[in-house]
Amino acid sequence: MNRRATASSCSVVEVIPDTHRAPLNLNGIFGRAAPLIVDLGCGDGSFTCELARKQPEKNFLAIDKMAGRVGKTSRKAAGLENVRALHLEISYAVRFLLGAESVEMFYLLFPDPWPKRRHHRRRLITITFLTSVHRALTPEGILSIATDQLDYFRESQRAAQAHPGFAIVDPAGSDLPMSKFEKRFRALGANIHRLSLRKTSPLK
Repeated sequence: MNRRATASSCSVVEVIPDTHRAPLNLNGIFGRAAPLIVDLGCGDGSFTCELARKQPEKNFLAIDKMAGRVGKTSRKAAGLENVRALHLEISYAVRFLLGAESVEMFYLLFPDPWPKRRHHRRRLITITFLTSVHRALTPEGILSIATDQLDYFRESQRAAQAHPGFAIVDPAGSDLPMSKFEKRFRALGANIHRLSLRKTSPLK
C-alpha cells in the first residue's frame, strides 16, 4: 500500500512510517508531551486553530484527505506551536497512525453525509471506525460529532448504541468555536445535531 502521510505546521514536514502503519511519534512531532486533541476533517482550520489558541497546554492534530484544506490549516496555524496538520484519509490515520490511548478527544464536525442511499456505505461512522477511535482514545476519552443531516445523526446514534465500548453523554459545551461549515449551515437555517461518545471500557 503506497500511502504518504504529511504532517505540517506552517512549513511541510513529511512523516512516512517504515511500514505505513507505524504510529506517529507524537512527542517528536510536537516537541513535547501533552494531551492530544484530533480534528477529523479540518476544513479551513478555523475550528482547530481557535481552540488551540484557547488551550495552549494541549496539542492539536488536524487531519484531512484534501491537500487544499491542510494547506489552509497550516497557514492559519502560523505562530501556533501546538498545531500540526496531517494530509491523509481519516479512517486510515485513526486506525494505523494514532497509537493506543494517545488521544484525549476527537472532533468529527460535519463529515461528508453521502446523502444518496447507494453511497451510504461510504459514510465514516461505522462499528469498525468506532472501534479504531476507541483504541486510540485515552480512558474516558470523547468523540464529539456534529452534523446537519438528521438521518446521519440517527445512524450514528444507532452505531454508538450498538458499540460496547461507548456511552452517549451530553454534547460538548456551547463555548466551542464554530467551524466554517457550522457557520455556513447556521446561516442557511439548518438544525445542528450533536452526539458525544465517551469511552467506557476496554474491548475484549
